[in-house]
Amino acid sequence: MYIEYIKSGDKTQVLLRESFREEGKVKKRTIANLTGRSEEEILAFQFACQNVKKIPEIMANRESDNTSIAQGKSVGAAFALAEVAKRLGITDALGKGNDAILALWQIFARLIAQGSRLSAVRLHDVHALAEAVNLEQGFSEDHLYQNLAWLAENQDKIEDRLFKFRYGSDRAAVNLLLYDVTSSYLEGEFNEFGAYGYNRDGKKGKLQIVVGLVCDRDGWPITIQVFEGNTSDTTTFGDQVRKAVERFGCKRITFVGDRGMIKASQKANLAEADFNYITALTKKQIETLEKDGAIQLGMFDNNLCEVTKDGIRYILRCNPVRKEEIADSRLSKRNSIEILLKKKVAYLAEHPLAKADTAVKDINAKIEKLKCKWLTIQADERILKLVQDEEMLSELSRLDGCYVITSDLPADVETAENIHQCYKDLAFVESAFRESKTTHLELRPINVRKRLSTKGHAFVVMLAYLMRMELKRAWRPIDGTVEEGIKALSTLSCVVETKEKYFSVNKIPEPTGLCKKLLDALEIKLPKTYFQKNLTVATRKKTKKDTNAI
Repeated sequence: MYIEYIKSGDKTQVLLRESFREEGKVKKRTIANLTGRSEEEILAFQFACQNVKKIPEIMANRESDNTSIAQGKSVGAAFALAEVAKRLGITDALGKGNDAILALWQIFARLIAQGSRLSAVRLHDVHALAEAVNLEQGFSEDHLYQNLAWLAENQDKIEDRLFKFRYGSDRAAVNLLLYDVTSSYLEGEFNEFGAYGYNRDGKKGKLQIVVGLVCDRDGWPITIQVFEGNTSDTTTFGDQVRKAVERFGCKRITFVGDRGMIKASQKANLAEADFNYITALTKKQIETLEKDGAIQLGMFDNNLCEVTKDGIRYILRCNPVRKEEIADSRLSKRNSIEILLKKKVAYLAEHPLAKADTAVKDINAKIEKLKCKWLTIQADERILKLVQDEEMLSELSRLDGCYVITSDLPADVETAENIHQCYKDLAFVESAFRESKTTHLELRPINVRKRLSTKGHAFVVMLAYLMRMELKRAWRPIDGTVEEGIKALSTLSCVVETKEKYFSVNKIPEPTGLCKKLLDALEIKLPKTYFQKNLTVATRKKTKKDTNAI
């Protein structure tokens, strides 16, 4: 016999059930419905089911009062994350079964400690994750790698369920999608998506993957996709349009993409689906528009200026802050080159046999590295001088801080101000990449090789980011980061109270201080007690024994 919790909507049934075999098949039947019983009564039934053979011995020693107390596992972070996952629809979207539970484990592990599947398994030694996710079977890191493949194979279904949970049947409420891509470098050489391409991480000589992320106008992640590392930005765009039409059933969508993302071919795909676009022009495209006489340099100002040509709207602006930043950057680069120049001049003065050509070569290499093509070095025998081409610098800086946003949305549908703001909302996707790659969630380093495992890993990170957004929203009034909040909750541990050697119950103390503030902000009340699951959760790979260990 065992206790089973069955959730239906907002209600949860507690059933006392048993398994039996009939014609070689395992079936189960309900013995009693315990819904509505007190927590103490349900715990008593659960204990009785787990200790049927020990009951006579326990009854014989019922007068004894030999009770011991010990520290238990961390419960704050595990149980809080489990509740957040339910509220966001992630638990229901994953479905039922062991794979769904292991997927939750991986999402929570990404939020609590990041790392590899190996480290995710080892969390069992410290956190009450098994109880928080209601795990019924033990596992090792091999099962988590298999679970990544399961996630990849079921990603479309899970994303569709999450989309439905967020928007219901009102697909018209979804009228704008933000899309951007990033790359993530690989340390190994055998990832099946790995290829050399445009590296945004500044890691030369590294294989990489390309990741595309679609968010709604609030920055809520909707779908993520992994591509080969040499895939161009525009090539990834068509798949997102097809998802919006075929999977999400969107009728009227405006796609927002960064400059260079939405070109002629992508615009044609959007027009075919009766969708619209918002994007920005590259510097070359702005110069072409200027040569055609459609815009003039004087139109760029701190205030928005709109021009319409051939039914396409162009929204112009010059950001004075950005203009100043670019000027400061150029000045900083020049100062860096001048410092090197002084060092080389001093070296030539101290070493008569040193060659001036070598010094010139080194300084030119610095100029090329910093992309300061308006600067050159003149050498008159051993006298070196830095020369600035004023005409070239003037031409290069002419459009500093200037940008043009373009859209095919009619003026009676969206104002220029709204279109400008929608493009700025791409910062939500950039923030998602930043949190997922380089700070909290650690999309990289990627410790998997197979295509399905890589897709599953990226999907886990997306779901973890979705939960992180909710935590950030709830904890905004509390001073501190999401990472600090999770670490604080991880300090809340249960107390294991054992009666003789027969009966142990894990009691959760009343949260105080920061833990209480964090849980109150989430409107979460932890259970007072729980039974620890006796499962074998262990890694197959053991750490090397340290002979100097205490």
